[in-house]
Amino acid sequence: MSKLDILFINPNSSKKAYQALAETYSAIEPPTWSLLLAKSLSKICNVAILDCDALRMSDEKAVEEIEYLNPKLLCFVIYGQNPNSGTTSMIGAESLAKNIKEANKNFKIIFIGSHTSALPLEVLSKNFIDYISINEGVETLRQLINTNFEKEDLKKVNGLGYKIENNPILTNPSQTVKNLDLDLPGYSWDLLPYNNNPLDLYRAHYWHTYFKEKDRTPFASIYTSLGCQFKCNFCMINILNRNSNDLDKNAADFKGMRYWSPEFILEQIGVLADLGVKTLRLADEMFFLNKKYYIPILEGIIERGYDLNMWAYARVDTVREDQLELFKKAGINWLALGIEAGNQNVRLDIEKGKFRDINISDVVKLIQKYDINVLGNYMFGFPEDDLSTMNETLDLALNLNTEHANFYATSALPGSPLYFYAKENNWDMPMEYEEFAFLSYECKPLKTNYISAKEVLKFRDQAWHKYFENDNYLKLVLKKFGPEAMSNIKEMSKIKLNRKLLSN
Repeated sequence: MSKLDILFINPNSSKKAYQALAETYSAIEPPTWSLLLAKSLSKICNVAILDCDALRMSDEKAVEEIEYLNPKLLCFVIYGQNPNSGTTSMIGAESLAKNIKEANKNFKIIFIGSHTSALPLEVLSKNFIDYISINEGVETLRQLINTNFEKEDLKKVNGLGYKIENNPILTNPSQTVKNLDLDLPGYSWDLLPYNNNPLDLYRAHYWHTYFKEKDRTPFASIYTSLGCQFKCNFCMINILNRNSNDLDKNAADFKGMRYWSPEFILEQIGVLADLGVKTLRLADEMFFLNKKYYIPILEGIIERGYDLNMWAYARVDTVREDQLELFKKAGINWLALGIEAGNQNVRLDIEKGKFRDINISDVVKLIQKYDINVLGNYMFGFPEDDLSTMNETLDLALNLNTEHANFYATSALPGSPLYFYAKENNWDMPMEYEEFAFLSYECKPLKTNYISAKEVLKFRDQAWHKYFENDNYLKLVLKKFGPEAMSNIKEMSKIKLNRKLLSN
């Protein structure tokens, strides 16, 4: 067997990140960025993927497998299920990397991902990490794998962080990929583990298959674009686009979108269809935005006869009625809307948009008119939030009564403008990765200008149960999805998250 050059590792953070929800209810997504990087690097070297998350693999088992494979370079690819939750994935990444170095200090370890791009020097300071790379790391990995890891070679690698006697060195910035079709040419699905059939270790979000286990596997997730043209202050999505070593810059400074060609995306969807996938997530931060790209993709799906159940993200102010029939016909059965807050002044403060509550209600009804389900995303604990404005958000969610809702306690995610705001104002910040995880025991959201972090988290958890145990919501689920779905939601609602912050 040829020497393995790069092993891409997707760490397992599920137990601490999702608590009891990890057993049944949380999704298990394919490691999208590991797949993209593996495909790109496979043109010049031998690659493999170790998906500890899908395998629910312990550190001990992972170390055994890594020692057997004996790769030249271990690449930890740290992105979250939710594109904003890359920091959460550091829980499992740090634990496994420590164990690898304790077993064999000669392994070379590089960290790539959103958290690394946000805080490169902090990640590089860990004694079990040899290298870091900012942005998606394609240019850096191509150059690094052709070196002998000697210091004279390392300084010539763009976008690399390394250490000389524990002193951090950042080389000249690397550039992000411009031609996605050429330089990120698809996904290495063949490198993923499975039991009986491809992708059967991966499962869709519970609501995606109408709160039923049927069709949760096989499941896949792909991008048709990277980045976002907006700059909401709680979001760190665009830190992926970092092409500067100026560490005072945040995600909003790198806003922008890059696209694969529609023809290329249709080829990728065809590959998945051949593998038996019908349940698909379009993971773009903003799929419903540029009709130059989404119309030919959706029309191509229809023309090719793919039978898919898909979901995608949209903003309240980007939904167009003249496109909704096309979305539904192509198989997009869910649109996830970033509503975030019920108070317009709070929304304006986070640069979310000027749309009013009436706009939100009209857009939700419009989407549902075309038999597309709505997932409303809401956040509690923005800087201008108090108990009154958070109740406005909850009341809006209850009144909209969408087919599903996500409730988050606001966290200052590394790389986001809000992270810099909180630091500048000396707010109490999370110190551990688990404290950034929305559903973890250690979850530690931000305080606001008016209320404490404890009050924010308590409100969020109570709001979740109030929504999913609400009679109007359960009646909606029964009518649209049937008694099995309603029963499953009731079972899910029995799970109470344990929170350290609320235990005293």
